[in-house]
This record gives sequence, structure tokens and C-alpha cells, in this order.
Amino acid sequence: MSAAKGGLVIFTANSNPSSRELGRRIAEDVNTTIMELLIMVYACRTSCARNIIGVIPYFPYSKQCKMRKRGSIVSKLLASMMCKAGLTHLITMDLHQKEIQGFFNIPVDNLRASPFLLQYIQEEIPDYRNAVIVAKSPASAKRAQSFAERLRLGIAVIHGEAQDAESDLVDGRHSPPTVKNIGAIHPSLEIPLLIPKEKPPITVVGDVGGRIAIIVDDIIDDVDSFLAAAETLKERGAYKIFVMATHGILSSDAPQLIEESAIDEVVVTNTIPHEIQKLQCPKIKTVDISMILSEAIRRIHNGESMSYLFRNIGMDD
Repeated sequence: MSAAKGGLVIFTANSNPSSRELGRRIAEDVNTTIMELLIMVYACRTSCARNIIGVIPYFPYSKQCKMRKRGSIVSKLLASMMCKAGLTHLITMDLHQKEIQGFFNIPVDNLRASPFLLQYIQEEIPDYRNAVIVAKSPASAKRAQSFAERLRLGIAVIHGEAQDAESDLVDGRHSPPTVKNIGAIHPSLEIPLLIPKEKPPITVVGDVGGRIAIIVDDIIDDVDSFLAAAETLKERGAYKIFVMATHGILSSDAPQLIEESAIDEVVVTNTIPHEIQKLQCPKIKTVDISMILSEAIRRIHNGESMSYLFRNIGMDD
């Protein structure tokens, strides 16, 4: 790929409205796509492009953005590779954690899909006033609160996990406590052992009886947690269950599991192509967010302010 000297180059990854086959390939092989992206960026840089702007609606490996035990932070690695290759600006949408922007030393515009999802709720769910916004875990409570405040609705939070005696025995929760190995450290030191976490039985904080339950999250891939949340909400009296997410990865057998579940509808945006999944599961609906991406590209190209695209967005959104 060549670029005009001193010109501005804008290219997209993860989404290509003009080519379904390319989009399908991107969704299937993200590592190949990342390498192609880096090669294109480097080609533009060596061709003396003035600005190289990447449009990546779904930032890959965005869930690996925190240190877990002594593991690696892959999002940081990916950001460093993109900057080193020559990217000068990044447009993305609904990063798993907005702090990922700090991994880049270039401007990052983290757009929001929530206005489109809120509009879908207001236009496509006739009795949405009888709904309650649900966070399937305390970690997603902030997102649920943002939706609830904008729609003037109540909120519910699911906490805990199903208690199964058989699975408890399998994962060793009832095994004897670990014996301190004093010989491994200095005899005068006794490092206290941290008590392992154990989630309580499932509880739903908030009233969902006779209501429409709308579960909100940023990514839906492995649907087991969503299915468990839907079953819990059904048991608590919810008569309709919707799932709203920005990025619908829906890998493996997720469409089949959704089709056989208590979920009535799954609404995702087109940041990731999912035509095949929709053929497998009619419950999956798509919201088009290309409008905000095209407006962001136009504003950057014309040197206009991006503030308009972030109106009414608070620090916790």
C-alpha cells in the first residue's frame, strides 16, 4: 500500500461495510488482522504520510488491560506496537476500560455507542418505561447506572454465583487449608496468608418482578454468564429479557445457546461483523453505528473539534 507524500491516510480495521467477506475474515483471525494493520501503518509511514489515523471500532485484547497476579498486560503491548509502527491518531469505540487510552502516546478518541443503544430501547421496546436496567455483576454497575439515569429507569444488580455442592468438591473449595511452609522464608518472618475469595449465593439487588429486564455490558462473547443472569431474572419474575452490548463477538456456539435460552433479544452494534451469527440466531439484532465513525473521520480530516461527539458524556460513562 503506497501513500502520497505529505498526505493523510485513514484506514479502518474490524469493520468494512463494503466487504462482508473481509469483515468475516477479520472477525475470525484477529492476530492476522493486527499484523496486517501494523504492516499497512508502517508502509504509510515509510511513504512519508503526514498523518496515519487508525479506525478500530473494537480494540482487540482490550480485556487484557489489567495486571492479574504476575501476568502480562497485552493491551499495553498492542498499543506500543501501533505507536511504534507509526500510527498518529486512533479512533475506537467503548474500550473495555477507558484507562487503556493511557497506554498510547498519541491522541485516542474513545467514542460511545450508548446513544444508539438508548435510542433502540426507546424506539423498539414499546413498554420500556416498565423496564429495569440490570448489571449482571457489580463490575458493570456503572454502565447500568448510566443507562438507567438517561432513561429515568430503575437499576438492579446481580451478585454472587450458583451454589453447587458437586462443583465445589471438584474445584477444591472444601479441601484442607494450605499449611504454611516456614522453611521457605526466614524463621523470624511469618507472612499472613490472604483468605481466598468465595462468592455468596446469587442475589438480585432491586425489584425485577413483572418488569422488562435489560442487561447492559460492553462485550458479549462467552454467553454463559448472560444465560445464568437471564435464568435468575426469570426466576425473580422478569417477563422479558433483553441484552444490550456494544461489541458482539459471539464466538463458538454462542448463537445456538442464545436461541435456546430465556433471553428474548440480544442487541449489539456492528463494530464487529456478525452476519453468520444472525443467520444462526434470529434473536440477535444489529444497531448501526457507522454514522458516528464517519463523522469522527470527517472532523479529523477537516481539522474540526471532536468535542461535539462527546457531549453529555460524564467521567463515569
